[in-house]
Amino acid sequence: MALTVGKKAPAFSGVDQNGNSIALKDFKGKKVVLYFYPKDDTPGCTAQACNLRDNHSELLKKGFVVIGVSVDSVKKHKKFEEKYDLPFWLVADEDKKIVEAYRVWGEKKFMGKTYMGTTRTTFLIDEDGKIKSIIEKPDTKNHAAEVLEAWANA
Repeated sequence: MALTVGKKAPAFSGVDQNGNSIALKDFKGKKVVLYFYPKDDTPGCTAQACNLRDNHSELLKKGFVVIGVSVDSVKKHKKFEEKYDLPFWLVADEDKKIVEAYRVWGEKKFMGKTYMGTTRTTFLIDEDGKIKSIIEKPDTKNHAAEVLEAWANA
């Protein structure tokens, strides 16, 4: 069953780049930008993270919290955070429970090869924990603007 706008966002918990537990319920009453990305320190994922970093203060002013999720390890997330000075949470989902709950783990193709991986997708979750908007295949270089526009138009 696909996730759709208006439905309750799947609850999740995980560990961030600092080894701290983090759960969706911790952000009740906040607007959440929950973005799923394939891999730390790759060109598209770096562009997306840096765009969110560069616009983080504007997102905060508008009441958003940003949480990135990939299947990379806590250690890899920490290196990624430090290398690019990322000011938000990066959740390690090595057991793939979160990507599966959000239906973003699946078959992908690259250069003629088929493999399993995370589909780049962003879920905007409202203060009550409901999905307000879903951004499929986000523009990595302009993602913060997409988030603000999608929220305003939802």
